[in-house]
Amino acid sequence: MLTIAHLSDLHLGAHEPDSVPALLADVTAAAPVLTVVTGDWTMRARPREFALAKAVLDALPQPVLTVTGNHDLPLLSPLRLAEPYERYRAWIHRDLDPAVRLPGLVGLGLQSMPRWRWKDGLITGRHVDRIAEVFGSAAESDVKLIALHHPPIGVSLAGRGRLLRAARAAGVDLVLAGHTHVPDVRRIDGAAVVVAGTATSHRTRGTARSWSLIRVDAEAITVTERYSGERGWETGRIMTLLRSLRPV
Repeated sequence: MLTIAHLSDLHLGAHEPDSVPALLADVTAAAPVLTVVTGDWTMRARPREFALAKAVLDALPQPVLTVTGNHDLPLLSPLRLAEPYERYRAWIHRDLDPAVRLPGLVGLGLQSMPRWRWKDGLITGRHVDRIAEVFGSAAESDVKLIALHHPPIGVSLAGRGRLLRAARAAGVDLVLAGHTHVPDVRRIDGAAVVVAGTATSHRTRGTARSWSLIRVDAEAITVTERYSGERGWETGRIMTLLRSLRPV
C-alpha cells in the first residue's frame, strides 16, 4: 500500500490563515510516502506569497513533487515575459518538470503553464519525450504518476490527446491535476485522473476546501476526499478504481 497526498490551488495570499496549520496537521497525520502539489501555490506570484509557499513546502511531509500553476507566474509585470518562472524556481523548485523515484513509485511533474497560455495549459512534444524517458526505466509493478496543473478533462488543455496517448503507452496509473477548484475522480484511457480542490483559499466554487488522499495497492486505487468543515478536516467521498482495468 502506497499513500499519496494530493494538494492543489493553495492561492497563498488569498487564503484563510487558519486553514494552513490545520491542513499541514491533517496531511502529516496521513503519513504519505509522497506529497504532490499541482500548482497555484500563490495568488499573484508576489515574493511575500512565495515566502509563505516556501514555509508550507518545508512543513509538508517530504518528498514533495510540485509543478507550477497559472497563478505562479507574474500576471501584470514585465517579468512574465523576461523571467516568468524565476520566482517559482527560487522559492519552490528549480526543475519545472521534476521526477521522483521511490520504492514502488515513479512520479513525474509536467510544466503545463507556458507564459503565454494563462488559462487552459499546453502539453508539448517535449513533455511526451519526458514521459517516455522517465517511465521507460520503471518496473512494471511500480505505481506511475503524472502531476500537472491543468486537468486533461474536456478539450481545453492543448495537447490533451498527446498527453493521454503518452500516458497510456507508458502504463501510467495516476494523473493528478488541479486548476478547477472542484475535486473530481474519473478514469480516462485507463488512468485514474484525480483533480484536487483548493486546499486553503477563499476561491471555492460551491465546494468546501479540500485535498485528496490516495492509496494504491496491487489491485486498486482508492481516493478519499478530505473536506474542511466546522469540526476540522473530515472525510468526504471515497472512490475506488481497479488497477486491473489499465489498458495493455
